[in-house]
Amino acid sequence: MAKQIPASELPLQADGAIYHLNLHPEELADNVVLVGDPGRVAMISGMFDNVEIRKQNRELITHTGTYKGKRISVISTGMGTDNIDIVLNELDAVANIDLSTRTVREEHRTLNLVRIGTSGALRPEIECGSFVASAFGFGIDGVLRFYDTGGLIDEGLVEAFVKQTGWARTLPYPYCTPASRELLDRVAHDMVHGVTVSAPGFFGPQGREVRAKLKFPELNQHIETFDYQGNVITNMEMECSAIYGLGNLLGHNPLTVCLIIANRVTGKFLDSYHDRMEVLCRTVLDRI
Repeated sequence: MAKQIPASELPLQADGAIYHLNLHPEELADNVVLVGDPGRVAMISGMFDNVEIRKQNRELITHTGTYKGKRISVISTGMGTDNIDIVLNELDAVANIDLSTRTVREEHRTLNLVRIGTSGALRPEIECGSFVASAFGFGIDGVLRFYDTGGLIDEGLVEAFVKQTGWARTLPYPYCTPASRELLDRVAHDMVHGVTVSAPGFFGPQGREVRAKLKFPELNQHIETFDYQGNVITNMEMECSAIYGLGNLLGHNPLTVCLIIANRVTGKFLDSYHDRMEVLCRTVLDRI
């Protein structure tokens, strides 16, 4: 008999929907677009031929519909890998757990998970307005270190990073996992590829000093010069690493593509980027 997951470990809504996302299995498509900004959900679903499902709980909004014959769900996650930990685990539960019995389904359902976001470049040659696809998600947030990952983490790349940057022991120990190669080649074949760092915050963890002094003010400079077997860090944001780590761990296909709206090296910032974001969103919908 299959092991039943306790209600305290997998909470549900009164109607049987998964707790935070408020979704039933039939309301989720196999192709999932993840966005941080709740307002971006309606912008993307506005490109659909039709929208069949509109659900919301807190900042988590889901629209499921059809785009050129493909069924797609677009879901807002909010900001940060802590939110991603909730969203990825619940998406997998909706896909692979019988919520009525709280038991794992025998047949695994694989999701295509593509995050569309904004990001800051850490290479001077990457111009604002560029599209960057994350070949690797590199986490300095610590989320995946709470899971038994087996051989999933690229420890060689992590060890090289720790050594080259002089990574402090008081900081969360990094982790690194790859994108889905198939999605990277299909969706992002003509984009810039590189290693994306996911930080656990926007200011201090990303090297921004406003009033609170930084403990490691030189950290970004070390990150910018990192090179391991030709893998360099292209950009920094706040969600990719957990999407890749949990996506791979749970047997799904993860990819992150970002619009570069700032260059942290040159100091440039893209004041208006909505037109470029629409281009990126439609590109993903066409190729997912």
